[in-house]
Amino acid sequence: MTSAPHVAPATAPASGTDAASVLRLAQPPARRFVPGLLLGILASGSAVALLATSAWLITRASEQPPILFLGFAVVGVRAFALGRAFFRYVERLVTHDAAFRSLATLRAGIFRRLIPIAPDGLGGTRRGDLLTRLVSDVDQLQDLPLRVVQPLATSLVVSVLSVVTVSIILPGAGLTLLVALVAAAVVGTVVHSGITAKADRSVAPLRAELAQLVLDFVTRLDVLTAFGVTGQREAAIAAADARLRSAQLRQALGAGVVAAAVSLLSGAAMIGALLAAAPAHGSGDITGPALALVVLVPIAVFEAFGMVPLAVGAWRQVRVSARRIAEVVPDSVPSEIPVALERGADLPTGPVTLTLDRVSARWPGAADRALRNVSVTVAPGDCLLVTGESGVGKTTLAHVLVRFLDHEGGYTLGGVDVHELDPDAVRTIVGLCEQSPHLFDDTIRQNLLFAREGATDDDLHAVLASVGLDEWVRERGGLDSPVGERGSLVSGGQAQRIALARALLAEFPILVLDEPTANVDVDRADALMADLLRGAAAADRAVIVISHTAIDSALVTATLRLA
Repeated sequence: MTSAPHVAPATAPASGTDAASVLRLAQPPARRFVPGLLLGILASGSAVALLATSAWLITRASEQPPILFLGFAVVGVRAFALGRAFFRYVERLVTHDAAFRSLATLRAGIFRRLIPIAPDGLGGTRRGDLLTRLVSDVDQLQDLPLRVVQPLATSLVVSVLSVVTVSIILPGAGLTLLVALVAAAVVGTVVHSGITAKADRSVAPLRAELAQLVLDFVTRLDVLTAFGVTGQREAAIAAADARLRSAQLRQALGAGVVAAAVSLLSGAAMIGALLAAAPAHGSGDITGPALALVVLVPIAVFEAFGMVPLAVGAWRQVRVSARRIAEVVPDSVPSEIPVALERGADLPTGPVTLTLDRVSARWPGAADRALRNVSVTVAPGDCLLVTGESGVGKTTLAHVLVRFLDHEGGYTLGGVDVHELDPDAVRTIVGLCEQSPHLFDDTIRQNLLFAREGATDDDLHAVLASVGLDEWVRERGGLDSPVGERGSLVSGGQAQRIALARALLAEFPILVLDEPTANVDVDRADALMADLLRGAAAADRAVIVISHTAIDSALVTATLRLA
């Protein structure tokens, strides 16, 4: 049968993802964020009130009034001292809990968006860069509530209240404090932006570049050593590290310069308040304790206000990270990637026949089709060999069969068009053993149990025996023997056998083997292929083996050559 060319819907099932959406998800909801904000205002307000009350108390006490006139100030100093520590501690607990909960929601949402397009929809993003986006860039977003919104809101409220309080005592001193705060905001922001703006925007990409280089070096160390180019790669890593370090040092320089500028303006505000208050004190308009209060309050206010320029720099970093996350999670699923169906057709039961009728496919973003007009039928008990030169679409065909890629033309399983089936449901019928199978850094037992959690040890030994590995496993110490990171403790042939055993344990009616001998020595490839095909052979299972090398004709029932 032939179906009309199928095009996936242009939009993904979930809501669109852009930088603004990512930032909205990173910002905790009001019911979680507002309590922390109020606690932060109380903590910073207590710090200002502590200094003001202490200044008033010391100055008033020097006048030796009756002790009863100092009682309320003594109590206030104790209350504000305890309140500053208490409110700050609780504020950190509440705000960090809210930020981390938002990150958990955001991270889960990102993975939900990535699953429909993985693996073929992520071909344009390198592994190290993807890892950095999903870990470091997501973690960076916690700065939005903690280092951007919270400091800005707290500083604004505390500064306004402080200016109002000082203005009530002496309007001239309040005006001086207001001017100093505005000047600190403008000067600090301009200076910080001039020094660190470029560094703030470049740190995340530089971190991703370094992660990619290190990952490539570690995972391909054997190949790099064999070709004698480890020194070149080490030099590239050192250069990337130097660029990242330079950007981070520039950020530190900006923070230091801003702190110095804010300190200078804090001193200027204190001097300005003294100049404004001294005549008033001389004329008797304000008392000595009031003079000490309006002169020393700017010190505490600027301690809270100093975070404003740094919050602007943190905002630049957060915005860059949000943009990088949005880039890897597209607004729409590429048309070459199948989309999930809310309600698909019923799966065929029993042995399944696979039929392709003039199937063509392309990779996401590619202009030309990598697979053209393939027609074939594979019935239960068949073993089909798909062969051809490199680049003719063999791997593309494998990805079409397991619905990693969408296609044009007819593709049915048991007479049911796969476009009517959910892609995940198709993958319960068609299993794929890739050219480089992934083995988890765990035991042989656990690597097999991923296929069937309830399998017994007898089941595992039986499936290992069918692929010629049972004796080898027993010699290694049994099912609890480790395989190492990405199968580093086993050979390429053993990795293929473990992957096939895992696929057999899952009992796929149709099994696709993609270049199973690609990572095996030539003199052992034929023996491995024979063992794999004999292990996979069954009357109710169809096997499709993809190989660019010839296979003994006695092992296959048909051959499809792609050109």
